Amino acid sequence: MDWITYVILGIIEGLTEFLPVSSTGHLILAGEMFGYTDDSSVVFKIAIQLGAILAVLVAYRERFTGVALGLTRGDRQAIAFTRNILIGFLPALVAGALFYDGIRAVMQRPAIVATALVVGGILILLIERMVKQARIRSVEEMSVGKAASVGAMQCLAMLPGVSRSGATIMGALLMGVERRTAAEFSFFLAVPTMVAATVYSLYKDRALLTLDDLHGIAIGFVAAFVVALLVVKAFVKVVSRFGFAPFAWYRIVVGSAALVWLALR
Repeated sequence: MDWITYVILGIIEGLTEFLPVSSTGHLILAGEMFGYTDDSSVVFKIAIQLGAILAVLVAYRERFTGVALGLTRGDRQAIAFTRNILIGFLPALVAGALFYDGIRAVMQRPAIVATALVVGGILILLIERMVKQARIRSVEEMSVGKAASVGAMQCLAMLPGVSRSGATIMGALLMGVERRTAAEFSFFLAVPTMVAATVYSLYKDRALLTLDDLHGIAIGFVAAFVVALLVVKAFVKVVSRFGFAPFAWYRIVVGSAALVWLALR
């Protein structure tokens, strides 16, 4: 593939990683359009997500630094924050290790992605109407059980098109977490989840990767980082004001259009 394609896919990743629209789903559909569907493309689509994750670390560097310093002092808030992130991460760690090969196979089936986009959009609209009152207004306030439940919801996103951020955010809303905190918990939970997914994918499929593939991953990584850095905090402002319905309708439109395109091509 040429470097322009890698840049475009990196931009798509950066734009969509933290929105409840499925970044992996968008990458699969875009890869189908560009003809980038070989085995190494699966690793690329997973690995460049680290660029977006690095953007979270930069955008929220004061929060992470504060937690790190708090842990050294035994601060209860810092301990609660770290506990909830780690507990939320554990279900995806176990499920990813058990079902990686099946997930990898599904990532090469764009029709599943398009269908999941539509279904997920409808579910977001329903959940937005169901959830009325938020009781939890910080990651630290979440109980162990609620953090684990949101982490279990994250496992649903192993089906491409579901959206990792969408599943975790909607799960958090159902647990009584307010919108801004739900979005931020999804961002923070992405850090260990995507680091583990990328390392595991690179290790499992290392024999498939050429030097050109690694160059492509590097290009996509940088593009995803730059774009995600611009998107991540803007997204929090949007959902705090407008909620998640605009993203739900976007999913329905894009998923429907993709199904039509796949049927006619």
